[in-house]
Amino acid sequence: MGLLAELGEADRRLTQRVAAWTSPSVHGTLSAVEEMAEGTKLWCGVAAMMAWRGGRRGRTAAAAGLAAVAVAQVASNGVCKRLADRPRPPREWIPHDEVEDRPESSSFPSGHTSAAVAFTAAVAPTWPPAGALCAVPTAMVAVERVQSGAHYPSDVATGAAIGLAAAWLVRSTPRLVLRYWR
Repeated sequence: MGLLAELGEADRRLTQRVAAWTSPSVHGTLSAVEEMAEGTKLWCGVAAMMAWRGGRRGRTAAAAGLAAVAVAQVASNGVCKRLADRPRPPREWIPHDEVEDRPESSSFPSGHTSAAVAFTAAVAPTWPPAGALCAVPTAMVAVERVQSGAHYPSDVATGAAIGLAAAWLVRSTPRLVLRYWR
């Protein structure tokens, strides 16, 4: 079996296992967090709270987080989804009705996950406790995307990698620009 076939089989097994794995209360909690994260509402709200209550550190962390979300969204939704055009996991793999409410866009990569990871990874270096708190809904968003049948685990992993790269780019750009101009 080739590497791509093995990855596809691992995606199928993990998707089916995660989709069938949660209790109704966990499923409801994951869905509520994902709904808040839809359209980056959650991260914009967290950034507003950080800027309002966190002083200079909060404003710096919020700005870095929102900039990283913007970069991640352009990369994942604006570029990668258009290039990949991967279909969503088959409906028969998902044992609940939430599969009927998923988007029609490409499955690859997970834009929700890329935004969540980008925000959290950009916030954490400036304000570690806030980054640690943001990691909780970030992980919940990532799990929910597979559990709901919207994404394969590889879509979520790639979305997380894009989010990390976006956060690194946003955090590194000022240093790189200053180094270039010196």
